[in-house]
Amino acid sequence: MNITKILSEELNILEWQVEKAIELLDGGNTVPFISRYRKEITGSLDDSCLRRLEERLNSLRNLEKRKEEVREQINAQGKLTEELAKAIESALTVTEVEDIYRPYKPHRRTRADVAREKGLEGFAKLLSEQRKKYEPSLEVEAEAYVSEEKGVCSVEEVFAGASDIIAESVSDNAVYRKEIREATLKFGTLKVKRVSEDVDPDGVFEQYYEYEEKLSKIPPHRTLAIHRGEKTGVLKGSVELDETIVLNYLVNEIVTVYNSPAKPYVVAAIADGYRRLIAPSVANEVRSARFDDAADGAISVFSDNLRHLLMQAPLKGKTVLGFDPGYRTGCKLAVVDPTGKVLDTAVIFPTMGQEYRIEEAKRIVKRLIQTHRVDVISIGNGTASKESEIFISGLLKEISDPVKYIITSEAGASVYSASELGAAEFPDFDVTQRSAVSIARRIQDPLAELVKIDPKSIGVGQYQHDMKPAQLDLALTGVVEDCVNAVGVDLNTASWRLLSYISGINSTSAKNIVRFREENGAFKTRAQVLKVPRVGAKAYEQCAGFLRVPGSAEVLDCTGVHPESYAAAKKLLEYFGYGEEDVRKGNLGDLSARVSKEGSGTVAASIGVGEPTLIDMIRELEKPGRDIRDSLPPPVLRENLLSLEDLEEGMVLTGTVRNVTDFGAFVDIGVHQDGLVHISELSNKFVKHPSEVVSTGDIVEVRVISLDKKRKRIGLSMKSEKKS
Repeated sequence: MNITKILSEELNILEWQVEKAIELLDGGNTVPFISRYRKEITGSLDDSCLRRLEERLNSLRNLEKRKEEVREQINAQGKLTEELAKAIESALTVTEVEDIYRPYKPHRRTRADVAREKGLEGFAKLLSEQRKKYEPSLEVEAEAYVSEEKGVCSVEEVFAGASDIIAESVSDNAVYRKEIREATLKFGTLKVKRVSEDVDPDGVFEQYYEYEEKLSKIPPHRTLAIHRGEKTGVLKGSVELDETIVLNYLVNEIVTVYNSPAKPYVVAAIADGYRRLIAPSVANEVRSARFDDAADGAISVFSDNLRHLLMQAPLKGKTVLGFDPGYRTGCKLAVVDPTGKVLDTAVIFPTMGQEYRIEEAKRIVKRLIQTHRVDVISIGNGTASKESEIFISGLLKEISDPVKYIITSEAGASVYSASELGAAEFPDFDVTQRSAVSIARRIQDPLAELVKIDPKSIGVGQYQHDMKPAQLDLALTGVVEDCVNAVGVDLNTASWRLLSYISGINSTSAKNIVRFREENGAFKTRAQVLKVPRVGAKAYEQCAGFLRVPGSAEVLDCTGVHPESYAAAKKLLEYFGYGEEDVRKGNLGDLSARVSKEGSGTVAASIGVGEPTLIDMIRELEKPGRDIRDSLPPPVLRENLLSLEDLEEGMVLTGTVRNVTDFGAFVDIGVHQDGLVHISELSNKFVKHPSEVVSTGDIVEVRVISLDKKRKRIGLSMKSEKKS
């Protein structure tokens, strides 16, 4: 199997690019480092392509490893033929390899094994020969196999045992199983029923109580929903297929002499082999395959949602009041300054309906706003959020301060609050106070705050808890790594958790970096990181370009220019008569135009780098310390309260996309209940998947097209209205 060629075809890139990427990955280089600093070597493969390449490379290598194991195990039995070796080599999936290995795999004692022990394999071969004539007859031939000593007491038992052997040989045939699997996927139907009337009292899976659809037509989100229903004991699904499709295929393949006396026995054995041995296992295999496909799609959607959520525009330079709503235990407040430092905390009780507590709550919040000059109030969207918004909206009308509020998803805040990381960061706070801090910080810098939470708990997925944990973790960790490295981190302020996602830095070295700066003061330069335990030359090579040291004597330390290219960057500045002070003052706005006029190829050759590196270098020098997220639209801040009762069909509102699924997008329009823009309402054009049109965090204009206030369901549309 030519792995390079397969990857080239699947990823639609050149074979030399695959070879170079594999060489770099095998050399211990990370995806973010390769995509950012080795563009000339790979032909500018981006992080998304490299992630897919790395994942598929591991999959293909695991396939090769399994092939070798199967070859060795069959060879150890002395049964590895040239034909078998070729079949194993040409197999494209692990399933195909397992089909080939099936007859040689150790298994529990079967009916066919019992028949072989009774010496009936010879008669099974006789039947399989399908002679035109048996002398004097098949029955007489069978009598020779009757043996009380071996436990064969009748001719009928001879035929039955021989049929079991034939049935198993049909079942163990890799070619037959592959064809039957494909036929089942193409023509099979999934039938689903509710296990009993006692389950699912809330009707969560009601639409699947009596459900039937062709396997090939079931969309991924329904596959996942049915799987969840079966996992929770509510639903029971079964695969059904018109068996004449399979039996006709098998008979045509196996029966060679249609007028043979053996034909009825062979046909009966074929049917038994399919019904008893093949159909049940193939049904499980195809359902598993459909689930795996749906899970892959769900992980892809989750990854895309997570990427956009993490890369939302930060609300910089704002003092934020984090508001964690609650009832009995009150609402926890935390004021954080623009750097994320906690300035004050409080507890108020505005949601209990007690007037004196409401007035007290108002006094406390007004004091916090005025004392700390709060710009924005970030209200968590959990329990008591509605009442909290009513309280804040009313309070803001009573003050002259220009304060606005935003409803913030608090998904995962409680996970962070109860974690070791949360306890270590705020040892004197209780879990709800930590949540208030998190709710405030996640609008100041979504990336820095959300990396503290297990990605699965952030709440932008679809049935993520049903996914294979290792596969999901690998995908989501890759997304977080790509986002963190794309933005870069301040070496002197980043938490160890944020640092741990930087290329080349693991949890241990990240904690060492934080400990080093606590003991020795702020880092003066990037190169000083080499003094940190567990950060060697290779780790420094991988991480340096993603670390920022504002105020460093080396001006390039606060850019994305890698230290290995410092000399080239200084040559570039000298080439056009600039100095380092011009970089500090941001006086290089015309650098790209001057390079373009001179010719990027000429300039690149002159300073000793490739053109991709030159382009990146220019971008960094023109805007040192830039944050790529600053170009994104800021979050929507609100002043006035809108409730579900205020909505009317036809209303046009601005909202924020909270989650994207296979069937549509959920949009926050400020009424505490996200509305759904079904895939059919996303655009006037045909949309294959919602991610083609919207992403998590997008600010969109929507129109209310349906309301079910009793069930709290809001139907929205992003289609432009047709003019009459």
